[in-house]
Amino acid sequence: MYKTAIVTLSDKSYAGLREDGSKKVIEKIITAHGYFLSEYILIPDEPGLLRETLIDLCDNKKTPLILTTGGTGFSKRDITPDVTKEVIEKEALGLAEAMRMNSLTITKRAMLSRQTAGIRGSSLIINLPGSPKACKENLEFIITELGHGLQILLGEESECAKNILQ
Repeated sequence: MYKTAIVTLSDKSYAGLREDGSKKVIEKIITAHGYFLSEYILIPDEPGLLRETLIDLCDNKKTPLILTTGGTGFSKRDITPDVTKEVIEKEALGLAEAMRMNSLTITKRAMLSRQTAGIRGSSLIINLPGSPKACKENLEFIITELGHGLQILLGEESECAKNILQ
């Protein structure tokens, strides 16, 4: 069971003009797969604020899984992947590629997503779209493999590896 933070970037939700529907979708999926929501942060699309938030979650709070939602498109205010790339130490591009690949089977507009994923310290940061529907489709596609990735990232031996070593 890994603690997970959700970081929503949305000027409209932050201003109280729209409900953040993605948070509920993400929380439902992660809890169904044995993760627990340790923190939910709603911020406007501001690079400095996102940078500080991600660094704090990784370096100070040691959050293994950080899921961002929103800010992955072409708008001038869509800065999530750009800031994520500044913060991470290693890319985990297979996650973003897999999500886009799956999404392309649903809509050609998936090719317009700029989402990324990467590692900082012992934390995995994954950018999800802001749309609750797209967020659900993306997260459901990768969630079953995340546990294995986090085990490796955190240096935890899998049961299979323990059996082999015995």
